[in-house]
Amino acid sequence: MSRVKTVNKKIRLAKASRQTKWAPFWTVPKIYGKGRRVHPGRHTAKKRSWKRTKLKA
Repeated sequence: MSRVKTVNKKIRLAKASRQTKWAPFWTVPKIYGKGRRVHPGRHTAKKRSWKRTKLKA
């Protein structure tokens, strides 16, 4: 990828990186109850890694 990116491409890449973050920690007790210990990454809608899957941006 080029060193200098256009603004639109930067915005698209920034949005995609925000979508792959874990869900907030407070979603776990809200969904499962107080005693259940589950990783908050299970509640993330889009799971993508920079190594596995590439974007068409």
